[in-house]
Amino acid sequence: MTSARRGEVTLHMDAPPQKIWEVLADVERMGEWSPECYRVRWLGGAGSPAKVGARFKGSNRWRWMRWSMTCEVMTADPGRELSWVTIRGGKPIVRWTYRLQPANGGTDVTESFEALRWPLDVRVAEDYLMRGRNEQRARAMRTTLERIRAAVESA
Repeated sequence: MTSARRGEVTLHMDAPPQKIWEVLADVERMGEWSPECYRVRWLGGAGSPAKVGARFKGSNRWRWMRWSMTCEVMTADPGRELSWVTIRGGKPIVRWTYRLQPANGGTDVTESFEALRWPLDVRVAEDYLMRGRNEQRARAMRTTLERIRAAVESA
C-alpha cells in the first residue's frame, strides 16, 4: 500500500543479504536504478559505503518538476538495513529505508518511505501539483528494486 505519506514494496532477490548491502551502500548508484532520483553526490568528504551520519545530495525529477534534497544516513547495518532521511531546515522530512531479510535461499528486500514532517509547500506539491504520483511511486519503487535485483544477480 502506497500513499503520499508512506509506502513499501518488497521484492525477492536471488543473492545473499551482504551482496545486496554492498550494492545498496554505494548510494551514488541510485541514479542507475531509480526512475525518480537521477543523481546522488556525497557531501562533506563522505563516500561509499554509506555510514551513519554521512550526508549526500539527491537530485530528483517527476514529470516537469525537479528538486534536490540533502539526505543523512540514519542506519547503515551491513546485510540488514540502510536508511536515510531527507532534511530541510535542519529537520527530517521523509525517511527512506531498505530492509534485507534472508528468505528462500536469497533475500527479501523491502524499500519503504515514511513522511515524518511535511512543511506546507511540500504538502501542496505532493497533494496538488503531483496528484496521481502515489500509484506511480509504488511502480517506481518496484522498478528501483527490479533494477537493483538485476545488478546483484548479474554480478
